[in-house]
Amino acid sequence: MKSISPELLLGPEFKGFPLNALPCTSGEIGARGWNILADDLPFPIAALKRTALEHNIAWMQDYVERKGVLLAPHGKTTMSPELFAAQMVAGAWGITFATAYQASVGVATGARRIIIANQVVCDADLDALDFLLAQTEGLRIWFLVDSCEQLALIEDWAQRRSSSRVFDVLLEMGIPGKRTGCRTLAQALNVAEAISHSRVVRLCGIECYEGNAANCDSEHDVNEVTALVRRVVEAARSIDERRLWADEEDHILITAGGSAVFDLVLPLLRYHELSRPVRGVLRSGCYITHDQLGYMRYLKNVEAREGLSTSLQPALSVWAMVESVPEPGLALLTCGKRDISYDLELPTPVRIAARGQRSAQAVPASWRISALNDQHAYLHFDAADQTSAPKVGDRIELGISHPCTTFDKWRWMPIVEDDGRVSGAIHTRF
Repeated sequence: MKSISPELLLGPEFKGFPLNALPCTSGEIGARGWNILADDLPFPIAALKRTALEHNIAWMQDYVERKGVLLAPHGKTTMSPELFAAQMVAGAWGITFATAYQASVGVATGARRIIIANQVVCDADLDALDFLLAQTEGLRIWFLVDSCEQLALIEDWAQRRSSSRVFDVLLEMGIPGKRTGCRTLAQALNVAEAISHSRVVRLCGIECYEGNAANCDSEHDVNEVTALVRRVVEAARSIDERRLWADEEDHILITAGGSAVFDLVLPLLRYHELSRPVRGVLRSGCYITHDQLGYMRYLKNVEAREGLSTSLQPALSVWAMVESVPEPGLALLTCGKRDISYDLELPTPVRIAARGQRSAQAVPASWRISALNDQHAYLHFDAADQTSAPKVGDRIELGISHPCTTFDKWRWMPIVEDDGRVSGAIHTRF
């Protein structure tokens, strides 16, 4: 996997790194000859499959290029400099973040176009953005504004700091009852008008997040996201008619897109009936590793709507070991809430590698994880089927739902080949 990020020194202070092994860089780790299925790394261990990871990065980049839009993948998913770098090498226009701290990690990785898909409010974060912009040549950062109250705080910061900084902002349109963003056209125009008169911000475009409108029913999702798109287009057209965009900008930035129904916001990103050219930017993040549950179900709908012959592949999983089979039909695994996502759904068993074997097979469809403790997963299986029953020392690969909250539990992850061989590594900065 190509990268432009500096290599990290890994060592025993990182969970998942062998305690008796000498430190090495992420570039040197492949020479160790380690293999997950040889028990060279302690369990549990979160791992990234290289072939799927590279496929997903290339697939999404090809998708946006065919659709005529740009990609600024959401960095909060992985917070990994190596993965940011790989996305930029593949052609990403920029990187999206949720906080000023996250943006600083992107800047250190080499990102020079950054969207903060969130409101910036507090003095410390405004100080941080001011510092990053002052210290980094060629850096552009856009963040969201959705109220005159937020604008007043930014202006108050500028006055108290005696700052001449002018921040680039995007007007956010939201969904009633959901996350941030203006709820009505009147509210949006009121905020846009106030921004146009401000000396500390300039209005560069408009933003929305459609994921809150979706529930994985394709007919529902099409109707709800289309309604949101129409509202955002109406707001953009009205702002354009009132000439409220920043005079200095030769493009209008329009951005949307999570990883669930990203195809449905393309009409918004390709909307060009404004007084200036539109730069449409998709912000999907979880596509880079995909998953085996939630996003996989959403993607099946995308595949059907788009008629896709190829799509994303699960690239992230957590391997755990069977540590106890205390009663028929129940096995306890060495993996818990400290190691794997559980905020949307519990993990699902995917494959089993018997103790001493370097090959893995699919688990029976009836196997399931019923609960997680801090350090344990409860695996239920058919007690009557002794031929496939897990045994102490077997290794179980667990699939996930929502990669974001698995990444934040690990300071590093090995990159593995299809046979389990460790060929590289990434680190995270949460």
